[in-house]
Amino acid sequence: MWKKACDTTAKCIAEVKEYNKQRWYKTHMEPDFKECDQVLVSTLNFNYLKGPKKMRDSFLGPFTIINLIGKNAVGVKLTEELSRKHPVFPVGLVKPYFQTEEDKFPSRKKNSTPPETVEVEDSPVPVNKIIKPGRLDLTVKSRGGTWSDLKIRQQIETNAWLKMQY
Repeated sequence: MWKKACDTTAKCIAEVKEYNKQRWYKTHMEPDFKECDQVLVSTLNFNYLKGPKKMRDSFLGPFTIINLIGKNAVGVKLTEELSRKHPVFPVGLVKPYFQTEEDKFPSRKKNSTPPETVEVEDSPVPVNKIIKPGRLDLTVKSRGGTWSDLKIRQQIETNAWLKMQY
């Protein structure tokens, strides 16, 4: 009885393996990228792009493939704006770029430029002066220059660091 159950189980497992193997080879296609091809790169793992995530482009590019790294990764030439990103991407995050026919799609936008990246600074915001309890005069530096803003802060009286400063 035990031998018959083991044989039936082994037979079922072999059938499932064969079915999965056939299904994989039927639907799976190897990527056929070559050097100098134009590709679009997914922004799935780009964490430092500006704007709300659902309003960003899903893919950026086109970028040129510099080299193929095995059959599962490609090296691309990124633009200056994306120089912080590593230029090697898995083929699952890359798709081929096709030139659009401008006479058929006149309103389609041209090659998208990468969105502006956000510079993260660890330095605290300098406080110019305390106008009233709970109100600060701040000067914030950005790439375009500086701008002042009156920022309401709750519980400024309990903040020992600010009391020591002023």
